[in-house]
Amino acid sequence: MELSIEQLTFEYASRPLFSRFNLRLGPGITWLRGENGAGKTTLLKLACGALAPHGGKIWLDDIELHEQPLVYRLHCYYCGGDTPQLPWLTVREVLDLHVALYAGMDAELLNTQLSAFHLLPTLDQPVTTLSLGQHKKMQLSLALSLPVRLLLIDEPFNGLDVDAVAYLRQQLAAPQRLARQGIVLTSHLEPALPLVNTVQL
Repeated sequence: MELSIEQLTFEYASRPLFSRFNLRLGPGITWLRGENGAGKTTLLKLACGALAPHGGKIWLDDIELHEQPLVYRLHCYYCGGDTPQLPWLTVREVLDLHVALYAGMDAELLNTQLSAFHLLPTLDQPVTTLSLGQHKKMQLSLALSLPVRLLLIDEPFNGLDVDAVAYLRQQLAAPQRLARQGIVLTSHLEPALPLVNTVQL
């Protein structure tokens, strides 16, 4: 796995955020650091295709985001803090939508993650009834289960209880995951993970 960002340009309302920005990352964990407003979340959203750059190219291995947007997005997943804009769906239905999108999704692995995060009792609840912590655990259960090359996680430890933080660290640091997957995360706190790379914005 290799993520290559070349000559990236992006701005909000004429406020330049990235100007000819370059970054190259391989498998393993990268901690994206920076002050509030430095562009950490924006960079994750650009890298997953949720935002369109104003210039430059983004590659995931040999797949260029602008040229093959659908193929690109099926090989990466952005795990943020946003609530799904589908308030009428149950937790199970939200999960099923993702399972249907990603070929090779292991439903048994997803159930294992949901069980570890104590979410199985919530499957038939409307997604809007989840607490902040439960919502984060739902997203993380998906993130840890999807067969993607690139995993982008915005503030993974926010809203989690102590046991969930310990479990998440164990899952992210699993050698078999680090060998095949690139993980980019933002965190204001030291992630306490075997970091391959640290990028300061």
